[in-house]
Amino acid sequence: RKTATLSPFCFFFFLLMFLRFLLLRVPQCFVFHVLSPHLKNSPSLFHPTPALKDDRFQMVLFTPQLVRITLTNVSVSDEGGYFCQLYTDSTHHQVATLSVSVPPETPTVEVKEEAVEGGDTKLTCVSPRSKPAATLRWMRNGREIPGTVSQQDNGKTFSVYNTITIPVERKDNGAALNCEAQHPALNGQKRVRHHRLDVYFAPTVRIVPPTGILREGDSLSLTCSITGNPLRTEKCITLTYVPIFLGEVNICVYVIYIYFLLCSLSDPGAVVETHSAVPYAVIGGVLALLVFTVICVLIVTIWCSVRQKGSYLTHEASGLDEHGEVQEAFLNGNDASQGKKEYLL
Repeated sequence: RKTATLSPFCFFFFLLMFLRFLLLRVPQCFVFHVLSPHLKNSPSLFHPTPALKDDRFQMVLFTPQLVRITLTNVSVSDEGGYFCQLYTDSTHHQVATLSVSVPPETPTVEVKEEAVEGGDTKLTCVSPRSKPAATLRWMRNGREIPGTVSQQDNGKTFSVYNTITIPVERKDNGAALNCEAQHPALNGQKRVRHHRLDVYFAPTVRIVPPTGILREGDSLSLTCSITGNPLRTEKCITLTYVPIFLGEVNICVYVIYIYFLLCSLSDPGAVVETHSAVPYAVIGGVLALLVFTVICVLIVTIWCSVRQKGSYLTHEASGLDEHGEVQEAFLNGNDASQGKKEYLL
């Protein structure tokens, strides 16, 4: 009876021990593959206890010899040591270190100072986040512009700055500059930011007169071209006509005044002021006034000269008449003397 009661107990005991032996022979090791376009074929080993709580981990393979999981949307926060542990009579483990590379985005350009004709402008190319630090270069017409490079450590990532200071002239307005970012994770490619210089320079006014000789009945066309940066969109042009007559010559002087209206469209109660946009217009008006004054002085001088000469000729002719009367009196003899006597009486 005792043997019959002990046999089932011993059978189940040995069965449990055998199952325990089989379970302990299964390796508790997970192979971790990083799914990232920048870190392909970079396996790491991982201990699943804390990390399997993340929804980004997925179990893709489970066998007595291999357990494989994947992690999507890898970030720098996933960096660190990953363990592969094997539980047998003695525990074995291996540690692998995961390092995540962060490629830079397209850099941005910061304008430190406005570009003014004859001065210098300061431009800064910024790569706010990369790991390892990206390499920034300024390029113009295929040539590198040397600049001052600085870095800022943000913990696991870096911010990189490249600042250049270049002189600018009027001809540089609209010139193209490129800021290039290079990084090992880009596989030889570049992230490029294009920038165009915006150079401020004083406006100039040029009046293009019509070609050829104008005749009576022709149409007069004057072209006024304005170049400058920046240019106001609202302007007022006043055309003044000054006629000058000199004998048979008719001189027409046109003076063009250009004003810019400086007002804020968002402020309905703003007071609009007019300012002379170009000093050359004022200079042209002054010169036209001077020419008009000189011509008037010449007209008055010529008129006075002609009048004085005509008066002299009149007096001279009067003298000749008196002399003729004397000759006539001399030829008439007594009649003239008698007439003279009668005149005296």
